[in-house]
Amino acid sequence: MKIPLSWLREWVDFSWDAQELARRLTDSGFEVEGIEPAAPDFSGVVVAQIISIEPHPEADKLRICQVAASTAPGAATTQIVCGAANARAGLKVPLATVGAVLPGDVNIKAARLRGVESAGMLCSAKELGLAATSSGLLELPADAPVGQSLREYLSLDDSVLELKVYANRGDALSVLGVAREVVALTGGRLKPPTLTAVPSNAGDAGPTPIVEAGEAAPRLLTRRINGLNNHGTTPLWMQERLRRAGLRSINPVVDVTNYVLLECGQPMHAYDASRINGALTVRMARPGEKLTLLDERSVDLAGDELLIADDAGAIGLAGVMGGAGTSITTDVTDVLLEVAFFLPDAIAGRARRLGLHTDASQRFERGVDPQLQAGAMARATSLLVSLCGGQPAAVHEVRNAGALPVRAPVSLRRSRLALLTGANIDDSRVMTSLNGLGMKVMPEWDGWQVVPPPWRFDITIEADLIEEVLRIVGFDAVLEQPKRLPQRFVRRSESLIDERAVLDVLTGRGYQEAINYAFVDPALQQQLFESGAALKLDNPIAADLSVMRVSLWPGLLKSAQENLARQQDRVRLFERGRVFLPEGATVNEQLRVGGVVVGARTPEQWGTARDAADFFDLKADVAALLALAGPAAQFEWREGGPQCLHPGRSATVLRSGAQVGWLGELHPSLRAQRGIAQAVLLFELDISQAITAILPVVAPISRFPQVRRDLSITVPQSTPLSAVRNRVSVAAGSLLRDLTVFDLYQGPGIESTRKSIALGLIFQDNNKTLKDDEADALMTSVAADLSSQLDAKVRD
Repeated sequence: MKIPLSWLREWVDFSWDAQELARRLTDSGFEVEGIEPAAPDFSGVVVAQIISIEPHPEADKLRICQVAASTAPGAATTQIVCGAANARAGLKVPLATVGAVLPGDVNIKAARLRGVESAGMLCSAKELGLAATSSGLLELPADAPVGQSLREYLSLDDSVLELKVYANRGDALSVLGVAREVVALTGGRLKPPTLTAVPSNAGDAGPTPIVEAGEAAPRLLTRRINGLNNHGTTPLWMQERLRRAGLRSINPVVDVTNYVLLECGQPMHAYDASRINGALTVRMARPGEKLTLLDERSVDLAGDELLIADDAGAIGLAGVMGGAGTSITTDVTDVLLEVAFFLPDAIAGRARRLGLHTDASQRFERGVDPQLQAGAMARATSLLVSLCGGQPAAVHEVRNAGALPVRAPVSLRRSRLALLTGANIDDSRVMTSLNGLGMKVMPEWDGWQVVPPPWRFDITIEADLIEEVLRIVGFDAVLEQPKRLPQRFVRRSESLIDERAVLDVLTGRGYQEAINYAFVDPALQQQLFESGAALKLDNPIAADLSVMRVSLWPGLLKSAQENLARQQDRVRLFERGRVFLPEGATVNEQLRVGGVVVGARTPEQWGTARDAADFFDLKADVAALLALAGPAAQFEWREGGPQCLHPGRSATVLRSGAQVGWLGELHPSLRAQRGIAQAVLLFELDISQAITAILPVVAPISRFPQVRRDLSITVPQSTPLSAVRNRVSVAAGSLLRDLTVFDLYQGPGIESTRKSIALGLIFQDNNKTLKDDEADALMTSVAADLSSQLDAKVRD
């Protein structure tokens, strides 16, 4: 929310400068994210008037202007060569005199253009940094004082505060809302603008609106203004205020509705009255109904949206955006203004579901003052008639008083205030603070009974009032007080691996930690896990963040893509977080760690080739994580995994027969759909199951030497190494101390359907020295077992 200080000062008096006001607001809970000037730096620009204009003799698009830049008696005119199409005699415009400096360090000098002297430059809004685009000179009002500095005339040395308004404070999304906060901080009074009453004429007021959804729209006002002229230009003062608040000028009617929105926080909409068929109707959407919005996008409605309609169908999404069919153009002469109070629950989530985020929905979702509509209608009517003329008809109001929200009184106990704040705040200070915020305060024997104002939807419990008192009084009033509390130490199992150990292993292997939302894009998650159900959010913050994740991969994959799009050619990211697995009526939350790898195996350097990371690089990273469980933990790597992984380059990790994770390369078809040219490697482990340590068992160290025997065998290609390990362990018995694989071969000399594995077996007896014949007997037993169980053949 952007608030120009000059606009705020019209509503409330305060002596603070922008920096001090920002500090005070931040201290009271309104974070000021930035202070920016109303316009970029420039100098030497004054208000001037074009006295005469004639064609340039050498250029068809250029004209020679005689410009008055001073009203002093006998002051000479200045000759300016200008190519703007809207330059004309009598027009008042900004003139950058010789020596002026414009934004971007543009220095204005006297010049000769096609043989004609030009002593300065007539400026557009873009050249002064007041607009992103412009089609001609900036036209100033006819009463602009010639010779006055443009910065002074337009108050361009004004400051603009950018406020971070939290979701519970929708009432502060306006100049009026911020002014109320300043009043509470200063103890001053509000100075609302003086409304000029615009009487209704006897003209066509149109049919009375119909409200079918009275529970969702308990108050609706409409007013028709006939015969207005929308061909004019919005006054510069209004354009400037809109610009400083972050909105661009469109046309006078639309600008007035936006101006009222920013000024008092009441969204309103203007319709082309000539294109409304019958009575304006507020109703719920019908399933399958379509609506074309102002941005020309057609949306399919689910049936729970609140609509503005006429006899022919929907013409607007209530509280969000109007329809294209009744949009306001410059040719409109009859306008129907609509101002309403919609319940927050009737608007919340609908805009985000459709991928929209509008100023209107932002306010209606948080709650608009239900008593503001009549004043907003009067303000908009007054501004429109003064700018565009026209004859306003009578105001139609449809009201469902029983559905309008009523602020219930909330009790504030003196003892509770002292307990939660830790401060002794005088009763008078408490009442002054709450009264300053527009609340009705009635003293009681143990505290106060407080009725929040109608615009404060966030005040419902005692703690809310305590927060209000404390932020107005100041958090400095809270003093630190030492407390004596009993210390209870929770016993921690040695089998639990510290989180830092997991992070250290991955960062030590070149990964960087990513933190993603727990809600993800349903389309992406469906691509990865076609058969997996996901928990849907009732009120998502965006359409592409509408389901809870069942894996860490959707967030990691999206983060990897964003890095690749920003020319990061080597991406290694990991995340530690919870996934949410629906199980009937409950949700199973699991803590997992996952990672994504794209690009080269090692950072670029002269000593190694730029080989791409592959499945076995990823397996080494996962093995380093699993090593945290200790040497006694037994893991099995079984071929295959989720369908989103490459069937020949993926594996499922099992621990004691239970599935604890997956790893592998993203399926090529999915990689192509995502537009990624390189191989994408992914892993994910259930932390609680995979990395729980087995407590070490103390055993004596043998005094007798080890004996090593090597065995080379061939087995069918489909035989996993884990099966070989298991059979060797069974056949060798308790004398086997270690088993290593030191060679794997496929190629000439080996059958095409088989692979060669070379094993190193280490034997040791704790009670005696093993003899060669004993070791040979063990090897014979191992070879026989492998032959009978796994179709293994011993190689010479």
